[in-house]
Amino acid sequence: MNKHVFNYVLLILFTGFLFISCKSTDYTNSNSDITETGNNDKFEKVDSLMNTAIRDSVFPGATLLVGNKSGTIYEKAYGHYTYDTTSPRMTLNTIFDLASVSKVIGTTSAAMILYDRGKLKLDEKVATYLPEFGNHGKEKITVRNLLLHNSGLPAFKKYYDIYNTSKQVINDIMNTELIYEPGTKYVYSDLGMITLQKVIERISGTTLDKFLEKNLFKPLGMNSTMYNPPPSLKQKCAPTEIDTFYRMRPLQGEVHDERAYMLGGVAGHAGLFSTAPDLAKFFHMMLNGGKYNGKQIIKESTINKWTTRQSDQSSRGIGWDTKSVKGYSSFGTKFSSNSYGHTGYTGTSVWVNKDTGIFVILLTNRVYPTRKNRKIIKFRPIIHDAIYEALYSK
Repeated sequence: MNKHVFNYVLLILFTGFLFISCKSTDYTNSNSDITETGNNDKFEKVDSLMNTAIRDSVFPGATLLVGNKSGTIYEKAYGHYTYDTTSPRMTLNTIFDLASVSKVIGTTSAAMILYDRGKLKLDEKVATYLPEFGNHGKEKITVRNLLLHNSGLPAFKKYYDIYNTSKQVINDIMNTELIYEPGTKYVYSDLGMITLQKVIERISGTTLDKFLEKNLFKPLGMNSTMYNPPPSLKQKCAPTEIDTFYRMRPLQGEVHDERAYMLGGVAGHAGLFSTAPDLAKFFHMMLNGGKYNGKQIIKESTINKWTTRQSDQSSRGIGWDTKSVKGYSSFGTKFSSNSYGHTGYTGTSVWVNKDTGIFVILLTNRVYPTRKNRKIIKFRPIIHDAIYEALYSK
C-alpha cells in the first residue's frame, strides 16, 4: 500500500466516528469538539466528495455546515490541519482565517448597522467622512461605490515590498490615484474595503474590531469570532500557508493576507477568524429578519436591500455578492440565483438561498501549504450541487 492510499485509509478511519443529533440543532449548543451532527444517510454523496477532495489535495481539512432559519440541518468536520494525518483533526470548532469573507461578516455588517442608525449614508461622498481621501478625482466616490466595487480604486497593491508600517499603507490609499472613472465599471477592490473600514472607524470613534465585538459578535454569542486570535487559541486555528516570500514561517492563528497583516491584523478586506457554528448564528439572525434572541441586530429591510443585486454591471449586492446568473458560480447550478454570499481566498465561502432559506458554510484551509493550489475553484460548485441534491432529492 503506497503512502497516499495509506493516508487516505487513516483519514477515513479518523473521520468515521460521529455524533448523531436531532435534525435541527440549537446553535448555542455547538461548543464541544465533535465532528458531525445530522442525518448521515442523505449526505452520503456530500461526505464522499469531501473525503475525495482531501485525498486529491484540494484542501487538508474542512468544516461544512448546512442550516436554515430554525437551526442546523447537517454539520461535519473533515480531515486534518495538514496532509499529515498525525496532525490535529479538524473539529466543528476549528477556527479558520475567513480571508475575504471578512468583507461581509465584518466590514459590510458594520456598515449595515451604521446605516440602520442613520450615521452612514450610501450616497454620501467618502471625502465627507474622510477629508484626507478627497484628492486625485476621489472626491466623486460615494460609500455606495465602495460597497459595489465600482469606485475607480485599484484592486490591490502589494505594499509589503514597499512599506513597513500601517500608517504608510493607509496614507498611500488616501492619496492613491483612480484607475477608472467612478461608477463606470466593476473592479473588485481590497483598497475600497480598507477605505470603508476607515469610514466606519471615523463615524463610530472606535476600531472596526471593537465596533463589531460590541454590536454584532457579542449580541450573537459569536465567542470564537475575532480579529487577531490570542496565542492561547493558536492551536485551535487551522494553519494556512507556509510563507516562503514575506514572513518566512508557517502561518497559524495570524492573518494570511499580507495587506491585512501590515494593517495589524484588523482590515476592511480580511483578517476575521471564525468557526462554522459561529457563522451559523450570524445567518440564523439574517434569516430571521435580523433578530436574534429577541434583539434586532440589523433591520430586515436593510438585509433585503443589501443582499439584492444592484445592477447589470456586476453580480454585487451592497457589500454582498449574489449568485451569478450566467457562467461560473461557486454556489453551483442548482440553487436559484436569488442567493447571496461571498468567498474567501483561504478556501472559505458562505452562501444563502433566499427562496429556500438554506445556507451553506464551507471553511477550508486550501492554501496549506501553498496558495498555488487552486483546485477549490472547480470543487466549490460541485459540493454545493451535491448539498442541494441531499436536501431535495427523494
